[in-house]
Amino acid sequence: MSLIVASLDHLVLTVADIARTCDFYTRALGMTVERFGEGRVALHFGRQKINLHQADRIFEPKALRPTPGSADLCFLLVGDVAAAADHLAALGIVIELGPVERTGAQGPIRSIYLRDPDANLIELAEPLGA
Repeated sequence: MSLIVASLDHLVLTVADIARTCDFYTRALGMTVERFGEGRVALHFGRQKINLHQADRIFEPKALRPTPGSADLCFLLVGDVAAAADHLAALGIVIELGPVERTGAQGPIRSIYLRDPDANLIELAEPLGA
């Protein structure tokens, strides 16, 4: 029998300031904050979560070189990128690129790109076609 991965449960972002990161992801992307364990914090969206690790208080085990600003993440939207761009503009968040067409995991997508408070590259995408 071979090993088969079914889906992504969570990923970890190393950040400079957890409170600032939570503010950004809740206001800009509509994620919710969960506090768990001994002072742990995660951002929830859909059926996934992002665990947050403060750069100066890393949990073990960890990535070899956890660094704020080293992530490049793509999130699929409920809705279109035009509405997302309007929402972000109203918050004063700069769109770095887009909309542009790309290839997602399940087919073509239309994306916009922005940066979170740690300068991670965030891609927001709407699936194109059926």
